[in-house]
Amino acid sequence: MISFDCRLERPDFTFDAAFGAGAGVTALFGPSGSGKSTAIRLIAGLEAPTRGRIVVNGETLLDTEAGIAVKPHARRIGLVFQDALLFPHLSVRQNLTYGRWFTPRAERRIDLDTVVEVLGIGHLLTRRPATLSGGERQRVAIGRALLTSPRLLLMDEPLASLDTARKLEVLPFIERLRDEFAIPIIYVSHAVDEVARLAAHVVRLDQGRVTAAGSPSAVLTPTTVAASADRFAAVSFITGTAPRILPQFGVTALRHPAGEIVVPGIVEGDGPVRVAIRATDVTLAVGRPGQISVRTLLSGRIVAMDRGEGPLALATVELAGGERLVAYLTRLAVDDLGLDVGDDVTALVKTAAVDERGVPGLKVVGS
Repeated sequence: MISFDCRLERPDFTFDAAFGAGAGVTALFGPSGSGKSTAIRLIAGLEAPTRGRIVVNGETLLDTEAGIAVKPHARRIGLVFQDALLFPHLSVRQNLTYGRWFTPRAERRIDLDTVVEVLGIGHLLTRRPATLSGGERQRVAIGRALLTSPRLLLMDEPLASLDTARKLEVLPFIERLRDEFAIPIIYVSHAVDEVARLAAHVVRLDQGRVTAAGSPSAVLTPTTVAASADRFAAVSFITGTAPRILPQFGVTALRHPAGEIVVPGIVEGDGPVRVAIRATDVTLAVGRPGQISVRTLLSGRIVAMDRGEGPLALATVELAGGERLVAYLTRLAVDDLGLDVGDDVTALVKTAAVDERGVPGLKVVGS
């Protein structure tokens, strides 16, 4: 649905990237300065590339060789930035409806009542932005973008300025608009938990180039030892099914071919659940441990081992069922246990180490 291929040359930075995006959420992921926001600005028409071609839903918005450059206001693209950028002198209702006047009446596919219901902002309509929380302002900004009936929604770090509580407030609403409005979304973030929860497709950018593209698990799961503190960003994504709720303990056990995955909180619904597990929170054991407090024990086989040159090694474990889990170990432990590629192991993950903030439809008892 979206085809992007652009080059932009600046004195201190060259952006040269090509990628495609389909339905649902495509995440642009990478460190600060990698070119994520540059891609957003090029798609929106806020910046002109040195050369490039951008096609959305079959319509060419930009083709430098053919001399095509659709004006930003005519691209029918919704924008949501880190700062909500609401008009302080207008009410929430007036802010919501402001952008739709730039959309021809015949092309207004999304109505105010639907947006208000999906985003849960009916009680805010008469208020001014100064009286809203950060999460409320961002939901209004999303609603304003939706009411332009865009062919594409661009979200540039929309949760970066919010604290954890406000992020958890807004994330379910982004999921609802993804599922209910069927508008493709390009979502810029460097937060692994947001990407894991929202995106079906991830494009990793680094220094203005695409370095990987594919599913979150394929793109975000590392295979080599990271430098220094980067190891804390190494994450695997494991999908569990058939939630078994243990309400007396406030946890949910997810079925997986390699064993049960126990997460803190109550998962609502019966669909598949994608869980993010940090490599620094995984322990490997030879055989099956006996009396132990860890509840998540997953059977697998080591298929790769990067020993690096420092104190750490990174083991890639193929779990029963085919998914892969990465674990940081000390090279001392690898040597003491004699671990190597081909060894059968059990991966242990403490329930307390599972970040429930990335699990959709989960409620934590007592929170």
